[in-house]
Amino acid sequence: MKIKRQKQAKKTISFYKYNFNFREPFQILIDGTFCQAALKNKIQIKEQMPKYLMGEVQLCTTNCALKELDSLGKELYGAKIILQRFQLRKCAHFKDPVPASECLLSMLEDSNPHHYFVATQDHAVTAGLKKIPGVPLLYIILNTIVLDKPSQASLSHVQAVQLGELVTPAEQKSIHSMKQEQGISSKDGERRGRKRKRKQSNPNPLSCLKKKKKGVPTPPLKKTEPGEKRKRNRHKKRRTAGDQTATPAGTNDS
Repeated sequence: MKIKRQKQAKKTISFYKYNFNFREPFQILIDGTFCQAALKNKIQIKEQMPKYLMGEVQLCTTNCALKELDSLGKELYGAKIILQRFQLRKCAHFKDPVPASECLLSMLEDSNPHHYFVATQDHAVTAGLKKIPGVPLLYIILNTIVLDKPSQASLSHVQAVQLGELVTPAEQKSIHSMKQEQGISSKDGERRGRKRKRKQSNPNPLSCLKKKKKGVPTPPLKKTEPGEKRKRNRHKKRRTAGDQTATPAGTNDS
């Protein structure tokens, strides 16, 4: 069973590496519910997580997740001690903490640009994660850490990219860097893409005039001097082979 689970995890990690550009060390966002489950099932997160993911990891959390454990009291004191050992990632709620579920989802934004794995037992977080493409989900079940299969949102995103309907984040970065090298800004592209509206103008009055009919020019008449008779021009008809008259039979030309 352990070998089968390891193979499935390797396949899932390869999916995220190839399609969403995940690289080691893997960043894993952890909340208090995951630490509490690990404590209850006697799981050493720092030791078992790298072995299961077959690579180097960075365990991290947010200030909101720590504040939430503080507010819940002594029952989750052990989970709080575990969570404090991990690296702290800055969130937008440092002055005004929010629930850990809301904070974790805000860290992922719309496309998980920082390539976080998320380790949680919170159903509200898992439901939100499955709507965001490219987010690997970790949870604890039957005393073991499990990497969930890619969500339908991730599969649909990959299919759309393969069909050419979407551009991957890596391709967007390369396009942006190429534009910066060539000195093309995003504003210039927007200006070029916009079509100028033509102003409505009145028709040209000359185009409304009726066209004059062109007549055949008559040749100029020759002027005759006084006392000089006017000469007539005779036009000779050209004879063709059929117009020649046959000579009558019995007569000889002399």
